[in-house]
Amino acid sequence: MSTPTITPWVVGNWKMNPMHADALQLIEEFKRLLQQDNILPEQCHIGMAPIAIALTSIQAQLKDAVRTIYTVAQDVSRVAGTGAYTGEVSAELLKDSQIDFVLVGHSERRELFGDGVETLQSKLYNALNAGLNVIYCVGESLEQREQGLAEQVVLQQICDIASVVKPEQWQNIVVAYEPIWAIGTGKTASPADAQTMHAKIREGLKQITPVGAQMAILYGGSVKPENAAELAACPDINGALVGGASLNAQSFYQIAKAFAQNK
Repeated sequence: MSTPTITPWVVGNWKMNPMHADALQLIEEFKRLLQQDNILPEQCHIGMAPIAIALTSIQAQLKDAVRTIYTVAQDVSRVAGTGAYTGEVSAELLKDSQIDFVLVGHSERRELFGDGVETLQSKLYNALNAGLNVIYCVGESLEQREQGLAEQVVLQQICDIASVVKPEQWQNIVVAYEPIWAIGTGKTASPADAQTMHAKIREGLKQITPVGAQMAILYGGSVKPENAAELAACPDINGALVGGASLNAQSFYQIAKAFAQNK
């Protein structure tokens, strides 16, 4: 079971969307919604993960919001520092631009771009040691779930990173559970199934680190306003990593509101 002291997180992963003008409009509309009916930071942390070329402009646009909204990078290089690495953005460069949060291990990075265990370990190691906070994504495929391997796969993904995380760095990690079969498909794990997996993740984290009971564990996979409240009511679901619904300001606001009210 999670502790009542975990403040939920709702993070919008924009993926390779939207066009610049639409992004600006989305942010302005979201800020207006908060102005009309604010969600307090102590009720729910909120983050947005735009495309890499928009990180600093979105961050600047969010500065005059009525509350803190974190800007989150969608990925980070497996190479640290600076150098002759065309196309790469290192953890140090993100930190230098005041980007303090990054996603690591999203299933699209694993499945489409070949991010294996060693690559993810390098990314996580670099991010944490540059002073970034990491939202580390885990999740099983439909085939793995049907074979009864879901829990084994997800817990292994947690264990994969344990060797590169220093004891004091676990407090800088948020875990996001995203069943691969539910990402962008409209399918969602039932709240009961999601809670069961989150409880297993919590159990695994508590065996690895003393702060396991206090770490936020988010659910991702076709989260929308219609199912947010039911997911938020689950004791070990401490927020959401939102895909498509985060591209609509009203939908994203309603999801954040649901978690703020239920926690």
